[in-house]
Amino acid sequence: MRMGTLYVVATPIGNLADLSPRAIDVLKSVSLIAAEDTRHSVILMRAFDIVTPMVSYHRHSLASRSHRLLTVLDQGDVALISDAGTPGIADPGHSLVAAAAAAGHRVVSIPGASSLTVAVSASGLVPGPFMFVGFLPRTGEDRRMVLGKAVATGYPFVIFESPLRTHRTLSDVNAMAPGRSGVVARELTKLHEEIRRGSLSELAGLYVEAPPRGEVVLIVGEAPHGPPPHADLDIKALATAILKQGAKPSKAARELSAITGMTAVEAYETIHRIARSDRDR
Repeated sequence: MRMGTLYVVATPIGNLADLSPRAIDVLKSVSLIAAEDTRHSVILMRAFDIVTPMVSYHRHSLASRSHRLLTVLDQGDVALISDAGTPGIADPGHSLVAAAAAAGHRVVSIPGASSLTVAVSASGLVPGPFMFVGFLPRTGEDRRMVLGKAVATGYPFVIFESPLRTHRTLSDVNAMAPGRSGVVARELTKLHEEIRRGSLSELAGLYVEAPPRGEVVLIVGEAPHGPPPHADLDIKALATAILKQGAKPSKAARELSAITGMTAVEAYETIHRIARSDRDR
């Protein structure tokens, strides 16, 4: 029996000319296109005279759509696209890829645009390894943990962010990693593309009064002296930032231990020492 192929197809993040001839051929030849939002993707389809049927595939329809798409793959080929960029990067596409692979289907990536690689390549801040954080949790312990672990590595890292939260995120990262350089890249490949460089504190200051417009990618440069060994982590700065963001001492100690690898006792003593110092001022 023929097993269909799942094509993971990158689509433009702004400039329609970035859709590759190979991607166009695949989108025209498959039996079905799984799109994050069919209302959005129909614009792309019309621009290239692609009449292949589409079905929505997003985080609210994973269970019901996955079964249907696997059934189609038993008979023919399916293309997976996101609203913009490469599927499977900070979107639900990875679930379908994993399900198709587990069912024995061939998975083929059709490369193309990605705001992650576009921003990194234009940043000048990533000489080697880096971390991709994706979209941050909006509040609370989960947010502090993700940021803290990224900062603690010392490596550059990349965040996808909402324009409305850009100032807050830059401020939060600067509190945990003062002195690092950053880049704010927005509207990549589009008419009003903008890439701003500076220290994290300088960049945060740009958006105090008004958020940037359009989709935003933040790149945080590596620690001043490169990725540090554990002993060289700025434990005090990290612990202070966790406390300033509202964590109670007991929770702050747990977070500090999880981020740095310190023992629970060491983390507890560090947090309470800083808390006492703040009260005595």
